[in-house]
Amino acid sequence: MADTDDKESKTEEATEKKIRDSVEKGQTPFSKETPLFASFVAILLFVFFFAYSTAIRLGEFLATFLERPNDWLLDNNADAIGLSQMVFMEIARALVVIFAMMMVFGLAGALLQHPPQFAVDRITPKFSRISPMEGWKRMFGAQGLSEFVKSVAKVVFAGAFVVFALRNAPARLLDGMGTSPTSFLPVMLDIATDMLTTITLIMALIAAADLIWSRFQWRTNLRMTRQEVKDELKQQEGDPIVKARMRSLQRDRARNRMIAAVPQATLVIANPTHFSIALRYERGRDNAPVVVAKGQDLVALKIREIAKEHNIPVFEEVALARSMYSQVSVDSVIPPQFYQAVAELIRIIYANGAKKSPSPRPA
Repeated sequence: MADTDDKESKTEEATEKKIRDSVEKGQTPFSKETPLFASFVAILLFVFFFAYSTAIRLGEFLATFLERPNDWLLDNNADAIGLSQMVFMEIARALVVIFAMMMVFGLAGALLQHPPQFAVDRITPKFSRISPMEGWKRMFGAQGLSEFVKSVAKVVFAGAFVVFALRNAPARLLDGMGTSPTSFLPVMLDIATDMLTTITLIMALIAAADLIWSRFQWRTNLRMTRQEVKDELKQQEGDPIVKARMRSLQRDRARNRMIAAVPQATLVIANPTHFSIALRYERGRDNAPVVVAKGQDLVALKIREIAKEHNIPVFEEVALARSMYSQVSVDSVIPPQFYQAVAELIRIIYANGAKKSPSPRPA
């Protein structure tokens, strides 16, 4: 019940980190039928391109061996061993091509699913791999039963198609038996080719279905609960409470630096208590007025207070302050549309010849 409840609670798709960790551990989807299908392709190609010549060569050797037995000496053990080695090497030479092709194609079927990688987790000794109880569960549990049903269904499905495809094979064999061995060999090869072609096509369907199923099952097993997703996000991005606290501290530090820069301002534009924008403009240094500080409510009052302490002119320009506040940023020059309005204020300051607060101007 606990395993069932746990699987039912895993409703979220696996995150990229979960998938990456699974791949690094060697836990990747793998279709066992794909290498088997590739091996059948190798056998079919061998029958198409090499079987006839190989059978002819082997048949000629065996014919010579059987028709002229007196040519082979068997006087002692050495002669018997030499003769058996000769027969073995001839048969091995006939089969080495098909075995090599099956090995290459089988490896290709496995490697094309996933490139080889070194996964320490896969070679780390685990008690569950040698535990009789765990092995019993794997063999006779739900997964073992599923594999057994798949194997039986595969054999029945493939057998039915092979029987259907070779329904005329007995008659062809009977007809071929009345011919010479040379003529009978192509008949046997044709029957074998038909059988292998049918099996290969069936294995292609089974391998495709198994490939899709293995990836679906792998994704399903990697699913996470909502709490696991939240915990992973916390690990990657940090605790939200801590992050909020860090952002608050960063804002406080930025605000303190901004307030400390107010004494460098040339003028302050206010509205009259909600917004305050401190600007600096020095000939030869600034191409345009630069925003050194801005704020609203309590911060705006603090900017005005520091400006008065340092005899910095404060202009109560309601419309200008409201418009500028949303369009300017600290340590940046003001947008061009405010040049003329700010230039008039700076001209008033230079006309007075000193940094002293002028009479407030009406909005």
